[in-house]
Amino acid sequence: MERMTNQRRVILKELQKHVDHPTADELYMDVLKELPKVSLGTIYRNLEQMSGQGIILKIEGAGQKRFDPNPLPHPHFRCTNCGALEDIHEEVRTPSIDISSEWASHRVVTGAVVEFYGLCPKCSDKYK
Repeated sequence: MERMTNQRRVILKELQKHVDHPTADELYMDVLKELPKVSLGTIYRNLEQMSGQGIILKIEGAGQKRFDPNPLPHPHFRCTNCGALEDIHEEVRTPSIDISSEWASHRVVTGAVVEFYGLCPKCSDKYK
């Protein structure tokens, strides 16, 4: 495991202030306030390394990758209109796979993503 550099500490601290799962570009603007000489490439590289180490969660999907300070598996909701991404803070039943099945016997499942999609409150109000 790589050590926690000052840059990485600042990036993580700024990420933890968000509930909206920012992109690397959005996080870069926050980090610049504390580290004015940091490059966007440094932000990308550190986010990739921290997600690879399980310190944060990288969420891929429509548009740019987004990052979540909570690395534990949990469900999300994505607005199909504006792209907003948020945690779902209620119990959601996660689909499961019968690990004794023929299909599963030829694979190693290492994770799952549960994502719901639709319109967020701001976007759904536009259609009322």
